[in-house]
Amino acid sequence: MKKSILVLCALLAVSTVFAQTEVKPEKKKKIVKNGSFYFSWGYNGEWYTHSDIHVSQPALNNNFTFLNVLASDHKGWDNEVFSKALTIPQYNYRFGYFFNEKQDWGLEINFDHTKYVVNWGQPVHMKGTINGKNVDTTESANGTSIIWMLNNGANFLQLNLVKKFKVFDLCNSKIEFDFLAKAGAGPVIPHVENTILGHDNNPHFQFGGWNADLDGSFRLTFFKHVFLEYQSKVVYGRYFHLQVYDGLADQHFGCFEMALVLGGTFKF
Repeated sequence: MKKSILVLCALLAVSTVFAQTEVKPEKKKKIVKNGSFYFSWGYNGEWYTHSDIHVSQPALNNNFTFLNVLASDHKGWDNEVFSKALTIPQYNYRFGYFFNEKQDWGLEINFDHTKYVVNWGQPVHMKGTINGKNVDTTESANGTSIIWMLNNGANFLQLNLVKKFKVFDLCNSKIEFDFLAKAGAGPVIPHVENTILGHDNNPHFQFGGWNADLDGSFRLTFFKHVFLEYQSKVVYGRYFHLQVYDGLADQHFGCFEMALVLGGTFKF
C-alpha cells in the first residue's frame, strides 16, 4: 500500500512539472528584403589595337589577309549629339541589379554601341591568294582595295558580374562615392559594311562572334537615387563569319573604352 502511494505521488509530481512547462512558439524568421535595380545611359569613346582581317571568297578563288590594319572610332557625340537622334553617336546603356544584403554584389546587362572604321588612306599589307595566284603587296585603304566599317556598331553586349567597394559617403549618405569592378562576356552584334577589291557587300546587322571585358568605374550617387558614373574598360572582341561580297571575313582586336553615364537606382 505504501509503495502504491509513493508511485502515485511521483506520477502527480511529474505531471505537474510538465503541465507548468511553457511551450514556446517558434520564432518567425526575419524576412530580409534585398535588391536594388539601376539603369544608366551615356556616351563613349574607343581606341583599338591593330588587327588582321582575313577574307575568304571561295567562288572567286580568293583567300587573303589584310595585315596589321589600324582603325578608329566615330564618336558622333562631339558634333552630332544635339543635331541628330540620341542613338546616332556612340552610346551605351546598363541594366543592373544588386542582390545581396550588403548591396555590394550585382549583375549587369551592358550594351556598348561602338564604331570601328579602318583609317582612310593608310598603307595596308595584303597577303594570300587572289584569283588563285599568290599575292604579297601593299595597297592603300582608299576605296579600291578595302573599305571596312563596323560604323553602325561593333556593338558589344555583355553580362557582367559587379562588385562594389565603398570609398566614402557624406551628409548621412546623401552623397556616396563608390568604386565598381566588373567582368563579363557576351556576343557581338556588328553592322557590317565593306568594300573588298572593288566589290560592296550588303550592309546588315548580324551576330558575329563574342567579346569579354574588364571594367573599373567610379560612381557618385546623390540622395541614393541619382548617380553619375565614369567608366574605363578593356574589351577583347572576336568576330567571325562577317559577310563580304561572295564570301566571309573574320578578325579580332582589343579595345580600350571610356564612358560617362547618368543613371538612377531604386529599391526592389
